[in-house]
Amino acid sequence: MEIDIPEVKAEVEAAFARYEQALVTNDVPVLEELFRDGPETIRYGAAENLYGMEEIRAFRRARPSAGLARALERTVITTYGRDFATANTMFRREGQPGKVGRQSQAWARFPEGWRVVAAHVSVVAE
Repeated sequence: MEIDIPEVKAEVEAAFARYEQALVTNDVPVLEELFRDGPETIRYGAAENLYGMEEIRAFRRARPSAGLARALERTVITTYGRDFATANTMFRREGQPGKVGRQSQAWARFPEGWRVVAAHVSVVAE
């Protein structure tokens, strides 16, 4: 299996950048689009455990839109073959001094494009 095929990695980097832009601007339709719409999709958040797209949708639609800006650090995107990738990053928010966030995503290619199939977000003391 080839790791980090340049054109595949570029596709996932673009999808990840689109997700990040949607996240910090609270663009809920794009956030929902980029998660696989299925009961097997999982998102563990900083304060919630979401099983299936219905729970993820409900969370996204109810989430406050203030204080979402963040600075990313040490982002690592790795592709495995042409249809699977992982994206991991650390982040900091101005309103959370002394804390560092961590985000992991598993991306898979479907006919409709790259979609997150599993995600984990946590915030820990620096």
